[in-house]
Amino acid sequence: MDQPTLYEAELGETLPLRTSLRRLLPVAAAVFATAAATLPATAAPPPAPGDHRPAAGGLSATIRYTEYGIPHILAKDYAALGFGTGWAQAADQVCVLADGFVTVRGERSRHFGPDAATDGSLSSARTNLSSDLYFAGVRDARTVERLLARPAPTGPGREQKEMMRGWAAGYNAWLEQNEVTDPACAGKAWVRPVEALDVARRAHALAVIGGEGAFVDAITAARPPAPGSAPAAGADPGGVAGAAREMFDERNATMGSNAVAFAGGTSANGRGLLLGNPHYPWHGGRRFWQSQQTIPGELNVQGASLLGVPLVQIGFTDKVAWSHTVATGRTMNLHQLALDPADPTAYLVDGRAERMVRRTVTVPVAGGEPVTRTQWWTRYGPVVTSFGGDPLPWTATTAYALHDPNGGNLRMADTSLGLAKARSTRDMVAALRRTQGLPWVNTVASDRNGGTLLAQAQVVPRITDELAERCSTPLGRTLYPATGVAVLDGSRGDCALGRDPDAVQPGIMGPARWPLLRDTPYVENSNDSAWLSHADRPLTRYERVFGDVGTERSLRTRGALEDVAAMAGRGGLTVADLQRQQFANRVPAADLTADDVLRACPAALPGDTEACEALARWDRRTDTTSRGALLFDRFWLRLQRETTNAERWKVPFSAADPVGTPRDLNTGAPGFATALRGAVAELRAAGIPLDAPLGEHQFVVRGGQRIPVHGGTGTGVWNMTVPVWDAAAGAYTEVRHGTSHVQAVGWDGGRCPVARTLLSYSQSSDPGSPHHADQTRLYSQERWVTARFCERDILRDPSLRVVRVAQ
Repeated sequence: MDQPTLYEAELGETLPLRTSLRRLLPVAAAVFATAAATLPATAAPPPAPGDHRPAAGGLSATIRYTEYGIPHILAKDYAALGFGTGWAQAADQVCVLADGFVTVRGERSRHFGPDAATDGSLSSARTNLSSDLYFAGVRDARTVERLLARPAPTGPGREQKEMMRGWAAGYNAWLEQNEVTDPACAGKAWVRPVEALDVARRAHALAVIGGEGAFVDAITAARPPAPGSAPAAGADPGGVAGAAREMFDERNATMGSNAVAFAGGTSANGRGLLLGNPHYPWHGGRRFWQSQQTIPGELNVQGASLLGVPLVQIGFTDKVAWSHTVATGRTMNLHQLALDPADPTAYLVDGRAERMVRRTVTVPVAGGEPVTRTQWWTRYGPVVTSFGGDPLPWTATTAYALHDPNGGNLRMADTSLGLAKARSTRDMVAALRRTQGLPWVNTVASDRNGGTLLAQAQVVPRITDELAERCSTPLGRTLYPATGVAVLDGSRGDCALGRDPDAVQPGIMGPARWPLLRDTPYVENSNDSAWLSHADRPLTRYERVFGDVGTERSLRTRGALEDVAAMAGRGGLTVADLQRQQFANRVPAADLTADDVLRACPAALPGDTEACEALARWDRRTDTTSRGALLFDRFWLRLQRETTNAERWKVPFSAADPVGTPRDLNTGAPGFATALRGAVAELRAAGIPLDAPLGEHQFVVRGGQRIPVHGGTGTGVWNMTVPVWDAAAGAYTEVRHGTSHVQAVGWDGGRCPVARTLLSYSQSSDPGSPHHADQTRLYSQERWVTARFCERDILRDPSLRVVRVAQ
């Protein structure tokens, strides 16, 4: 038997988390000193600039890179871990990171012009000027500084502050010691050092992305009525409700996810299993990035984080595994203001006037004079004048203020750290309750003892159904039942949100109200509400602000529930079963309708048998080799536009059979034949054979080479791909968002988790990096990366290279 190396014998998986850091520091120092000596002879040498020795008292870390450029960051404390993480993220994503820091500083107009579009990663702002006006306002108001000053648990904990400080130092050290070669930002003046405050501002932007961040244009465009102007009409409840439904529709989402946890009773060895499949953007600042983060005796976690975030956010340890899915809880509400008849910038609360706060913001603009605008803030939040594009008119008598409780939340990383240090799903619930930092996601988790967890532990406004019933305005009585967005009477003090006794922050839902499901054979979420996290054990006792109950599920949820319930019923599950589920590429819409389509096809396409034959031969999957998949995809997209949900199905939705209904395609609906003929004509006009393999026309181009992409959207495919259709090219030539960081995790009784991972768009956005497209090719081939969690596995990687980084 091979003798253990120093890593394995003294820093490896045998160390209990209770081992004191004092004992481990000498060992860590020895590891740092001998890392190069433990490398196999075939290992690649460290890249330039090589070994960076620390200045006296400076921060440092050791980064062990394994295959596909995955860094394993080893540090002595949280500041040093942040330092190594900031360095490694900069090495892979410096241009994307620098662009995001321009955003949160409110300087996009200065560098990129006021009228250009943002990438949408940190807010919904349509132009750089709108983005700058909002973020400069946050900066001028010192919003983030005030949150940093709050003591935990209301404010961020010490470890998070140390990580942010270290991350900024690591990013800056990389910039100082390396030349930027990525053509996206090489030589650009906007690539410059950052402060810990910039890192915190970025975290705050992510926290409010579903609230204030989704209303940036409405905040920055709000203007009081001019004196003497004609009376304006009020908001149209039906129009606003329709715009809100459109805004929250899954088909318009830029993020989503699937996740399932299986209990020990369903697995082959009695231990838990987790499959996490977030659907996030493939480009820009909301990309995931992989790493392992280790402080000996304190923390050891592997997984993915969003760029600019110092801690792993979804991942696994030797005890637990978790993922997040985008939740249905509404992270904001509106307050309808009754204005002072003498002043439209003052509002009444219990008959007393309060003046709005003027926030005057000046933004520098490239090639022009600075732009100055005024925003108007109230005790509830900023005044807004639209919702999803539909007007919320600011009249002489009425205005609307947006309330976003995540404007006071800088605790997301504290929650991530709590999950990473948990030893069971029970501990994870305790961490969620203690930190209360997740703004817009559910948590799905499993542990090595076989436990499962679904928790909608969201920071949402404390809108109880009773409060909404008592305090809703006429607009709210339409909007709240339809969407979960409350519109409360802001003129009444008794309509304030109040405080739950177990909430760490006033005005948010306390943990006792969260939808929570534990230790069922499986828990699953695909971005519908928590109601059907388990098909046979529905959750019902939660407030409407968290999501709906007893309503139609998406095709993706229905297909997922069919799949995971069947898997749990079969039992004997392993990580390999999770891998098969991820890339099964089954099309639930086809399983529901393909037979109906084939029966009606000859009448819809008289004298044209080619399309009907292509659909008949299709394997009803979205593999890159699936012939006919593209035709069905384009048909289904058109059918959704041409028919309403009621017209589309013969058997309507029934809450008594939520997975099986609606069903039976109504091929007699006028839109059916129109959609089928349109899809056929579209492909022929583009010169695409109707039975062409999907991968020939759904692909991305990296390094001048086409990489076929599987998966689909809208048809219920688990492996979601939201591509960009180029009509001129007759193909999906890029992916907007979809499957991103995937992890299939279990345990086998040893000290190392059994994990397979994949980052669909690869680690680096730099086209010159060897890790710009390597995992994208794996993804195309439905192959996985075997995670190296324990020291012995890291050291046995033939591509291992060790880099010592320091200030």
